[in-house]
Amino acid sequence: MNKNKKKQSTDTKSNSIRLDKWLLAARFYKTRSLATEAIKGGKVHLNGQRIKPSHHIEINHQVRIKKESIERTVIITKLSDKRGPASVAQTLYEETQESITKREKNAAERNAIYAGMPQYTVKRPSKKDRRKIIRFKQEQQEI
Repeated sequence: MNKNKKKQSTDTKSNSIRLDKWLLAARFYKTRSLATEAIKGGKVHLNGQRIKPSHHIEINHQVRIKKESIERTVIITKLSDKRGPASVAQTLYEETQESITKREKNAAERNAIYAGMPQYTVKRPSKKDRRKIIRFKQEQQEI
């Protein structure tokens, strides 16, 4: 037996790829294990159904991805299992128009909720602030 012989691919489907590998290549997740966890957790659906990470996908399949509070529905246009630059990753899928409008609407609602709230920055008090705090506490004890 020749040990240097390259291992032959056992995949019989040349026009399909594992879903977790595609999610990594399309840059929806940073690692394949994160993509696998999301699929197992029900955050990723293929054609409206829950599937396993090893499920093979093909072109024109519809994938719904829920990540944090953002939900996207994309249609697969190209297959790749190699993670490349973001410009190449964006060519692997096309987001549906309904998904884009829904995502923009949700973003506008979130912005409207937080628009009236003041933005506080937590920082340590300065020396001057500490002196004011000490004086205030002393005045409160005297009363």
